[in-house]
Amino acid sequence: MSSPDLNRLHTHDLELGTTEVVQKHATRNVVPPRRVSQRRLDFEHARPRWLRECIAEATGVFMYVLPGIGAIASFTFNATNPIGSTAFGSLFSIGFAFALGIAFAIITCAPTSGGHFSPAVTIALCVWQGFPLKKVPHYIFSQLLGGFIAALVLMGIYHQQIVEMKEALLAAGEPLVANGAPASILCSFPNPNQTMGYVFLTEFFCDCFVSLIIWACLDPANPFVSPAIAPLVIGLAYGAMAWGFGANTLSMNTARDLGPRVVAAIFFGSEAFTYKNYAPIGILASIPAMLVATAFYELVMKDSLNIIETGHAVHEDGDEALVRHITRTTTVDEKH
Repeated sequence: MSSPDLNRLHTHDLELGTTEVVQKHATRNVVPPRRVSQRRLDFEHARPRWLRECIAEATGVFMYVLPGIGAIASFTFNATNPIGSTAFGSLFSIGFAFALGIAFAIITCAPTSGGHFSPAVTIALCVWQGFPLKKVPHYIFSQLLGGFIAALVLMGIYHQQIVEMKEALLAAGEPLVANGAPASILCSFPNPNQTMGYVFLTEFFCDCFVSLIIWACLDPANPFVSPAIAPLVIGLAYGAMAWGFGANTLSMNTARDLGPRVVAAIFFGSEAFTYKNYAPIGILASIPAMLVATAFYELVMKDSLNIIETGHAVHEDGDEALVRHITRTTTVDEKH
């Protein structure tokens, strides 16, 4: 029930019962935001743009990698416990952790840096969208740093379990670097019976699939993907590939693989880079896959005239050249 005191304090809308709400209009009083001071504006203006972008890229990769490898850790440590493995980890939960981590990273950090979070994306944007070449090394270094820090944080969080698992494996004479071993929490390793050609093809096609989805989401003429839903769509693309092909060894991102792989080498030995000669596939395959997939989209799917019509681009030679193109193509279409 409301009272004069509640009305006076402007909190009555929190105390109304269901019947009272439907019988009369309840006014919600919103506290106005704090005014922005000149000191705040001066501070924000003084921040180096390049540094903000680099920190945002590192933060985004951290936000996406940490939940994913955390889910892998939970799955790995509970794999021998039938009840625990069901409750705390599965390939499905790992895919969801990466998918939601990517979505959260884009939502949080993309307004500052553009939300690349992958060297392959940065390189593709440089090739096709005019992203400045001088920024590419800064972005890639920041992305690798974000993955490296995420792996270090996970090693700290799961230190006790990792030490116990490591001691048990060493006592049993089993390796620390293999699929299912503690090093595989941080980065991917192939199954013992897999050939590297097979692993490369799986990685390549899965990366192409995700790259097509990313490029479709970035296409301003695509009527089916709004900016608000794009983070979730991109995240689910990663999740779909993890659910479908994660058991066949996937990395799908140089930053997700190389940064944590360095941490794996620090804690579990250099075999993290030499095991079955897989490391180059996990580290590098996403880059050519991204370039092939985006080339396919640019050459086959993209409609630049639609992008111009929606106001997201202009003709490089001006409006007169655009009019000449429309007149010429319209005349040709009418003749046919």
